[in-house]
Amino acid sequence: MAADLSQIVKAYDVRGVVPDQWDESLAELFGAAFVRVTGASAVVTGHDMRPSSPGLSGAFARGAAAQGADVTEIGLCSTDQLYYASGALNLPGAMFTASHNPARYNGIKLCRAGAAPVGQDTGLAEIRELVERWSDSGAPEPTTGTRGTITRRDTLDDYAAHLRSLVDLTSIRPLKVVVDAGNGMGGHTVPTVLAGLPLTLVPMYFELDGTFPNHEANPLDPANLVDLRKRVREEGADLGLAFDGDADRCFVVDERGEPVSPSAITALVASRELARNGGKGTIIHNLITSWSVPEVVRENGGTPERTRVGHSFIKAEMARTGAIFGGEHSAHYYFRDFWNADTGMLAALHVLAALGGQQGALSALVAQYDRYAGSGEINSTVDDQAGRLAAIRAAYEGRDGITLDDLDGLTVTAADWWFNVRPSNTEPLLRLNAEARDETTMTKIRDEALKIIRS
Repeated sequence: MAADLSQIVKAYDVRGVVPDQWDESLAELFGAAFVRVTGASAVVTGHDMRPSSPGLSGAFARGAAAQGADVTEIGLCSTDQLYYASGALNLPGAMFTASHNPARYNGIKLCRAGAAPVGQDTGLAEIRELVERWSDSGAPEPTTGTRGTITRRDTLDDYAAHLRSLVDLTSIRPLKVVVDAGNGMGGHTVPTVLAGLPLTLVPMYFELDGTFPNHEANPLDPANLVDLRKRVREEGADLGLAFDGDADRCFVVDERGEPVSPSAITALVASRELARNGGKGTIIHNLITSWSVPEVVRENGGTPERTRVGHSFIKAEMARTGAIFGGEHSAHYYFRDFWNADTGMLAALHVLAALGGQQGALSALVAQYDRYAGSGEINSTVDDQAGRLAAIRAAYEGRDGITLDDLDGLTVTAADWWFNVRPSNTEPLLRLNAEARDETTMTKIRDEALKIIRS
């Protein structure tokens, strides 16, 4: 009986529990299907530090080679290091990681040559169809009749050099920085990327361990920033950086141990990228980033472009508009000079360059980019997503001075506040983000919306 992969093939990637939901035999079929769908004569693969990653990645390589594609294995890497390899070598790529998910999970992030995303509408649905069809009988013989080769290549130094070429760090002042890698791939990439800079590096949890013995490698959850915040204060450090499991997202903590809003980081990096491009260019931001972001972009001569949440939308808009930079409130940062792909490491280098290029503290530096009171993302479990959204619409529609839009979920906007409610694609949740000119208004609006959502 053919396998049903609906539980593990998501909108943008493959993700599930190993070996319960998928295993090396399926990984081999994914490798074969990837080659068939992309028509690739060569591919590049990489993997994170999870116990199941080397085996799954190796099986994928065998499946791809059996279909006639030459495979370059870069081995242990961060997701943005795999994107670097896809871009620099101009090859389709496969990254084996489940990002911040618990240890028993694993997954595949796929891209075409030049790190172009592969999602449901751009090949993933066809790949799933082939793997399901072949799960009984195995992949057919290759059309070429010849097997591909599998070779190893180390790209870490080249990746680090490329990132360093995009940010001028030559004249920064000495800084003390605490980095929490969460036992993820930041422990592999950070020492090489930051080598030789005038930094005192205080490493936390740099040992690669896919069982995550210290805390989940998901810095979006405040519980996972507790250790870093404490250490920054104890060390009297200038800042702290936290990476997620596959080290493509970076979160920043200031000298007081206070988390810096990813919207403020988006605005800061946007202003620097605009300066680097002569004060011109489009900046992409998703609709739950702070009002600060489009304001700062306009003040620095750029054109802000608002998009839906999710990396496939951001990357598509980056390509369509020729944008120089894009940011999401989830701490994904996208750069035109990095093949429109996301790299938290490059965002971190921008923060180090901005902080090290002046004498003030990070909290003072980012204050100009953090102008409003935000709620952060609040999840509510609901039985009827559509019904709750309709109730919110009914409550606000037709009120004076209030506009509604449906770009992604429902956004309700007034003169001095806004909130967005969007359904999760994978769980029975509604996600609320609210922002206002002051804390009192934000709290009032947040609670008003939550009351309707949870009633």
